[in-house]
Parts: sequence; C-alpha cells; structure tokens
Amino acid sequence: MNKKLILTILLITALSMLAACSNDEKGAPMREITTMELVKEMGIGINLGNTLESRGDWISGRSVISYETAWGSPIITEEMIKGYASEGFGVLRIPVTWSNMMGEDYTINPDYMARVKEVVDWALGSGMYVILNIHSDSLFEKIPTETKESMYKYTRIWTQVADSFKNYDDHLMLESFNEEGVWPDLWNVYGSDDTNKEKAYALLNEINQTFVDIVRGSGGNNKRRHLLIAGYTTDIERSVDKLYKMPTDPQNRCAVSIHYYTPPTFAIIDEDVEWGKARAEWGTDEDFAELNRLMDLVKTHFIDKGIPVIMGEFGVATKNKTPEMIRLYLTSVAKAASSRGITPVLWDVTDVLYNRYTNEMNDKVLLEQLMALKR
Repeated sequence: MNKKLILTILLITALSMLAACSNDEKGAPMREITTMELVKEMGIGINLGNTLESRGDWISGRSVISYETAWGSPIITEEMIKGYASEGFGVLRIPVTWSNMMGEDYTINPDYMARVKEVVDWALGSGMYVILNIHSDSLFEKIPTETKESMYKYTRIWTQVADSFKNYDDHLMLESFNEEGVWPDLWNVYGSDDTNKEKAYALLNEINQTFVDIVRGSGGNNKRRHLLIAGYTTDIERSVDKLYKMPTDPQNRCAVSIHYYTPPTFAIIDEDVEWGKARAEWGTDEDFAELNRLMDLVKTHFIDKGIPVIMGEFGVATKNKTPEMIRLYLTSVAKAASSRGITPVLWDVTDVLYNRYTNEMNDKVLLEQLMALKR
C-alpha cells in the first residue's frame, strides 16, 4: 500500500473520529415540542420500584447489585426492561438513591452511575421515555436544621447526575425530588399548628429552584431538557396551596409531580395499623366523588394554567383485595387522571403487577383495561 493511500485512510479515520466526538458532545437533538405535548406522548407509565432506590445499613456486600436486589428484586436485565415496553408502557420511572454508594465530597460511585445509565439506556432503547429522580434519600431529612450542608449534598448529586446525562435527548426527564419534602419538626402536615408552614413551603420552593438552575447550567441538552418538579410531599391538596410555587425556568419546560394513594386506608395498607383500619373495598359514590374532586383540583390549578402534570405514582396495597377490586381502583384513577391530561405512572415493585421473571404483567385483564385508556 503506497504512502499516499495510507495518509488518505488515516485522514478519513481521523475525521470520522472527530465527527463522532463532536456528535457525542452535542448529543441527540432536542425536539421543538412543548412539555405538555411531551407528557401527553408518554401515555401510561410504570415505576421500577424497590430496586435502585433500595437502601439500608444492613445491606451486605456494598456493591451495586447488593443494593439493587436488597428489597427483593432480581438483577435488572435488558429483557426485563424491554418487557415493560412490549406490554405497552410509554414511560419508565426509575427511582434512585444516589447516596447508597458515595465517596468523599458526596461523589457518586462510578459503578453506581454506570449501572443507572445502563438501565436508562435499555429503557430508552426500547422506545420508552424515562423519568430519573432522587428517591428515598435520608440525606435530606435534616434540610431544615442543617440547611447549608444538606443543600450542598443536593447540589453535588444533581451536578453529577446532570453532567452524566447532559447529552441524552428529550426522552429523558429529570425529577427534582420524590416525597422527601416532609419535615415534621419544621411543620407537621397532620398537626394543627401552621406556624412554620410558610417556611416549609419556602424550603421546598428553594430546592426545586436550585434543581432547575443546576440542570439548566450544566450544558449540553440540559439547557432545554424537560423537567419534573416535586409538588409539596407530592400531595394534591398541599401542592395546589398558594404557598407552593413552580420554579422560574427560562425555557418554560417544567411539569409538576403529584402522587395518588387516596384513601390511604385502601391504597397504602392491607392490614389495620395505628392510624387507620384497612379497607378491602373501594368504589362507593363517595370514593368516586373524592377522586374526581382531587383530579379537578389538579386540572384547574395546573393543567388549565398551562402547567403539565405527571402523576408519578399511583398504586394499591394488594394482599387483602380481589383482582376485580384492584382493577377497579387502578383503572378508575388512571382514567380520571388521563381524561384531564395528567399522565399516570403506576407504582410497582417486584412481582406485584409486573413479573420481573417472565417480563410481563401478571394480570392481563388489568393491562388491557389500562392500555385502552391510551386509545
């Protein structure tokens, strides 16, 4: 092979590598699509619950897999993730406790970050949207009393996560918080003393604004990424309170996150506890009236004002209920939400609704009823 040909091949190779690096730096293009349109595209979603957000001092091994499987999940596989898409789910919410594996200065372990990225890539590769968040992180319980240090931790986490995902396209949405904005020592939402209520809301508003500022300033596609903002404890009535403020976003690409487990005596518990008697049935006129009242609140306060809404969790405790009752509740909540423009995302853990061994929904009738809402 002559020298001129060799030089030509080397030049072509170098140009190709340069182009690849350039494309990787820029990332896939962000579409000209509003957050309201994007949220509508998601359809019906589901959570990869009790997996990457599993935590506990008792967990042995201290490896990525030891955390991933600590709360009963098998090791996540690509086939498992593809199964969600095959069943018709349009968005996978991936809860993550980033502090599970951290080094000095709250540096996220690279193996943990790599594993999260692998799961995100599988979901995006299957055609689903992904919602990625901070979830169940005890780091933030002390925000009211150790505000400076706690906010530094929060900033360090989101600075790293935003940087790691800055080149992903708009099928990835980042979520500021889960339900951690509950600080009973500052303001007990179940008490009668509202002395510090304004301070509690101001604190969550500050956290959400910090999140937006970090992501927007992190470069790449994050400048225009669609973001999900935690409502106050993600509770509907507390999130429509006048003290709750959506953060300022120069891109106007934010949706609000609410959860639905109402009534808690039916949706959360399957046996009697100190604060309530477990219900095995749901569906009275009063139950439907409560559901519609709350969904109307969301529509009036957010949707009608141009603020998109994702119901990032809704679910039901299943052990004391018939399949028919489970279907009635879940489909009724999903229908009430989707009919008002709210994207519903099922809360699910290992082998309750979705079987992580066969990679399909356990109840095909429930699946059919949920997917019918997309049509």
